[in-house]
Amino acid sequence: MTLMRHNIVNEKSLSQIAQNLDLGSYIKLGKGEFLSGGSEKPSLLSDGLEALIGALFLDLGYNETRPLIIDLFKPVLDAVKQGNTLLLDYKTMLQEMCQSKLGILPSYYIIGESGPPHNKTFEAAVKTENKVIGSGKGKSKKEAEQSAAKMAWQSLEKYK
Repeated sequence: MTLMRHNIVNEKSLSQIAQNLDLGSYIKLGKGEFLSGGSEKPSLLSDGLEALIGALFLDLGYNETRPLIIDLFKPVLDAVKQGNTLLLDYKTMLQEMCQSKLGILPSYYIIGESGPPHNKTFEAAVKTENKVIGSGKGKSKKEAEQSAAKMAWQSLEKYK
């Protein structure tokens, strides 16, 4: 159940639901954020959807909000139920592989940032025993870490 919840309630699925609602067109943005495409950024869309759900809960209460949320999440729930979605992310898969095969945990480090403040790109590295086993880039630190974990997991998978 924890893996299923993790797969349903994450930035990717929340931002997809928000896009389906055209939520980005209702979010008030500053000029810089607007010009950089902020209304389409997954992090802003997912945060906006969480805020909308919270507001509905506060205004309508649990019993009225529950069916609305179930209806919103139905496509994501159906995809998970049908097995059309990976239940684990690369950080989780890498952690499980490192623990079971090596008896250690991977560590993540942000090794670089580039771009203007409103449109940064982050670079992350993942290490085991002080050795870099993967690196990756992303528009958020979390995305960069996932990218690094994917690279590491794919390279370690070859040696399994």
